[in-house]
Amino acid sequence: MDEQRIADETAATMRAGDRAARSAGVEVTEVGPGRAVATMTVAEEHANGHGVCHGGYLFLLADSAMAYASNSHGISALATGADIAFLQPARTGDVLHAEAVERSLAGRSGLYDVTVRTGDGTVVAEFRGRTRQVPGLRPVSGEQGQGPLHHSRGGARNAGRSAGSGSS
Repeated sequence: MDEQRIADETAATMRAGDRAARSAGVEVTEVGPGRAVATMTVAEEHANGHGVCHGGYLFLLADSAMAYASNSHGISALATGADIAFLQPARTGDVLHAEAVERSLAGRSGLYDVTVRTGDGTVVAEFRGRTRQVPGLRPVSGEQGQGPLHHSRGGARNAGRSAGSGSS
């Protein structure tokens, strides 16, 4: 199976069960091997007491992009940590784009950078996240229950991996 097809199928499975992102208005618009783009329009309910987008929503947007990028290989991955730098405020009505790029995938550990920009290209936040692949863990596929998400890529990269649940 080719890498793009795996990324597309994995993203479709994840979208079906991703209630948190959906309820915040996050939409994943692009996915590919080791990368993803998520968008969100800053709504009134996203505003904090200063009238700008709450940092928690910016983190959710960036974390969502990382989730799709890190799972794009067809092996379940979970965040193990992340840092975010808030650089500019985002305002109500801004359309935000979070682009996640895989920087390293060594064994089961991944490192991802996510840049959050407004529609005019202004950088709002920079996010760096860490993930751990957990072979055998499957995302919930909507109301249907467990969805498929474990494609073996073979080769040295998967040597020694089992289909059972892993430990972090």
